[in-house]
Amino acid sequence: MGLGFWGGDTLGIWGGTPWGYGVRGGQVGALGVSWGGGLVGLGWWFLWGCTGLYWAGRYRQPPPKGWTPKSSVEYEHPLEADGKKATGVPLPPSYSPRYVEAAWYSWWEQQGLFTPPASVTGSRVLSLVLPPPNVTGSLHLGHTLTVALQDALVRWRRMQGWTVLWVPGTDHAGIATQAVVERWLWQHRRLRRQDLTRSQFLEEVWAWKQRHGDEILQQLRALGASLDWSRCAFTMDPGFSRAVVEAFVRLHEAGLIHRERRLVTWSCALQSALADVEVEPRSLTGPTALRVPNCPHPITFGILVTFAYPVEGGDGLELPVATTRPETMLGDVAVAVHPQDPRYTHLHGRQVRHPFTGQLLPIVTDPSVDPARGTGAVKVTPGHSPRDLVLAQAQGLPLLSVIGDDGTMCPPGGGWLQGVHRFEARDKVVAALAELGLHRGTQDHAMTLPMCSRSGDVVEYLLKSQWFLRCREMAARAHIPISLYPHIPYPTPVSPVPPRRDWCLSRQLWWGHRVPAFRVQGPPPAPPEGLWVVGRSEAEARAAAARLLRCPPEGLRLQQDPDVLDTWFSSALFPFAALGWPQETPDLQRFYPTAVLETGSDLLFFWVARMVMLGQQLTGRLPFTQVLLHSLVRDSYGRKMSKSLGNVIDPRDVIAGASLQELQQRLHAKILDPHELTVRLQFPQGIPECGADALRMFLCSHNVHGDSIRVAAGTALTHRRFCNKVWHGVRFVLRALGPHCAPQHPEECCPRVAVGRWVLGRLLQAVGACSRHMEALEPHGAIGAVQHFWTRSFCDVYLEAAKGLLQDPAAAAETRRTLLCCADVGLRLLAPFAPFLSEELWQRLPRAPPAPPSVALAPFPDAHWHCPDVEREVGAMLEVVRAVRALRDTFRLGAARPPGE
Repeated sequence: MGLGFWGGDTLGIWGGTPWGYGVRGGQVGALGVSWGGGLVGLGWWFLWGCTGLYWAGRYRQPPPKGWTPKSSVEYEHPLEADGKKATGVPLPPSYSPRYVEAAWYSWWEQQGLFTPPASVTGSRVLSLVLPPPNVTGSLHLGHTLTVALQDALVRWRRMQGWTVLWVPGTDHAGIATQAVVERWLWQHRRLRRQDLTRSQFLEEVWAWKQRHGDEILQQLRALGASLDWSRCAFTMDPGFSRAVVEAFVRLHEAGLIHRERRLVTWSCALQSALADVEVEPRSLTGPTALRVPNCPHPITFGILVTFAYPVEGGDGLELPVATTRPETMLGDVAVAVHPQDPRYTHLHGRQVRHPFTGQLLPIVTDPSVDPARGTGAVKVTPGHSPRDLVLAQAQGLPLLSVIGDDGTMCPPGGGWLQGVHRFEARDKVVAALAELGLHRGTQDHAMTLPMCSRSGDVVEYLLKSQWFLRCREMAARAHIPISLYPHIPYPTPVSPVPPRRDWCLSRQLWWGHRVPAFRVQGPPPAPPEGLWVVGRSEAEARAAAARLLRCPPEGLRLQQDPDVLDTWFSSALFPFAALGWPQETPDLQRFYPTAVLETGSDLLFFWVARMVMLGQQLTGRLPFTQVLLHSLVRDSYGRKMSKSLGNVIDPRDVIAGASLQELQQRLHAKILDPHELTVRLQFPQGIPECGADALRMFLCSHNVHGDSIRVAAGTALTHRRFCNKVWHGVRFVLRALGPHCAPQHPEECCPRVAVGRWVLGRLLQAVGACSRHMEALEPHGAIGAVQHFWTRSFCDVYLEAAKGLLQDPAAAAETRRTLLCCADVGLRLLAPFAPFLSEELWQRLPRAPPAPPSVALAPFPDAHWHCPDVEREVGAMLEVVRAVRALRDTFRLGAARPPGE
């Protein structure tokens, strides 16, 4: 048995006769150690090897920094009659992602590899849904991480023989889609939504969806996602729309949906209520100028204004208050102080006079007032502040609104501020207070400003009659253990949605599911004001109204609510609505509940918990039992990826590469606000071509259970180099096997040579580690084990040893069998993470019958063999090599020659 280390980075192990075999790989010098039959003079070998290390290092040039792959060579890929890529032709000499990833996906679809069988046998069933991306544009790397992780899990289970269903779909994304289409109409046709009827605008949205909606589906195919496209769902499809209506009606009948006038988060730019997830708090440390939609100039926030309310009958007494919203003082209904604040105890029960309206406002006491904040006295504006609303309801105060839907002032009775933008009215109010001698100064003030993520507008709180869903009862019933990965400690096992707050379901949009509620308008005598009825159709609603009013249904006039439902409501139905609910379809019987949900950790509150609540309420079963939450994908600066920042990475740009000019052109082609186009791109050199396999492995190699993943341009290149290493490793195997190889099943491989048994032991260690990590939903550990085997054990060690073993007639046949076994099993381990490369190479390996048509259906390897004696024997040899390499690095035997020497 022998081991050799040659100058540079080449390592060889050889065996057979005591003298061993080996080729120096073109490098100068060799260091050899031999035992077991004959001992070579170690001193001469050592001197010879050190000399080789010195000269090999001096003349070896390091790879250039910032290396990027060259453009792929366009190799031809002929197809067979059934559309399968022809694999009888020789492999191209160099690895090309474009060549490898061409034609395979269409063949997989044609073969129906991703569609589960018509009948499910046994209990090994995996069903899951792809979190439906918004149809507004294209996927970015955050979505790609979800796809890569789910596809790895799906392909792994499918190879294990499980019945697998992975349902794709897209979300109609009410606010986002409507905003994009409105911008498109203005930029291309100078039309506003209000210039069209509702039906005309919806025709434009559907036309836009037809033009751009398939872009996401093509991206998923480019990534190799093994989705069952025959079950692809869109949340505005007729079947899905019926499920949304059915869910609303059932929840209303259960007393969980009700209509009420409350404060809602409102976007004046969109003129619609917002979901919680669409409100982004922005922290300000002091005065900050921000652009606000429909304002001609920036508005400064972060300023605290103090003014005085004259105390009625107080002989010059005044009560100073401090506020960041002086324009809302027209909606004040009281002034509140802490009951134990000694500064204001003499004012308890008195009144102040409003300087503009002349109305008397009571001075009330409330323990929620902070005496140390501002002046210790606060203006109470319940129509525009959630905190003030609670105080007003406790004190029995009236509610008053002074800001309209469009963000302009609308005080009762009109007046001098009628129609003025709310933030322009701010300066006018302060100036008017100064003229009256009531302005007491301004100061810098740190604050948190709620912003609309869709429009960039400052969120307003407005009193609106909306439809609300009571969450407290559903959240209580949904407190059933669900496994979260990573484990997140909560007071309750599930239901991280705050159950104390009702969910506002209404959105004032045209694009989305119309609220299935109808208002009764006649005939005379008119029914009670505000009579609303809910029904699956207008006829059903009319019948319900007739029963309530005890009158014939034919004479009733009904008008459907123009509002639409929150997008998150339909998204929360996805796990069962995509399978045919409310009908008891075969898919619903076989595949619901789903097994696992994989999604971003930022959606735990807004989507995951709502699916749990509605699934339990409407189907009586949890929609899934496991949740894998992955980290957020951020750019190299730690910022969340956003189209407005210009830091969103299209996965196709990483797959095929993109120059800086191409990235700039695509950014300008987006339907963005003009201010967003001035943002500098973060990819000054463009994005190098890496391929889908390298991108998938790059994303899966991160510990997705952490806080966030930072992605820099070109970081997937390491995994492209790995693909290149696997490519050349299998090319060597194919050359070694020759055209007349008689394959056998990998389980029958049992080499006698120690290094052969060692590499099989390493292979089976990788199999065991991969299986353990995948069972624990830790794909980063699985891909790490697979890559370690391919690089450290197979390519770096065994292939070098095989070069010598193949020259020995006694060991050649056994070596070929070991090479084939390692390549076959290694590619099957790699298939869930790099499906294109695995398919391309596995199809060319000789396989013992019966063989599946694709590596996607090949059995996933199981560990069943281990030889610790060989591990120790070969491990000792590798320690010698590592020691020599450390010696070389310590004494700098391979120092580079200075320029010009």
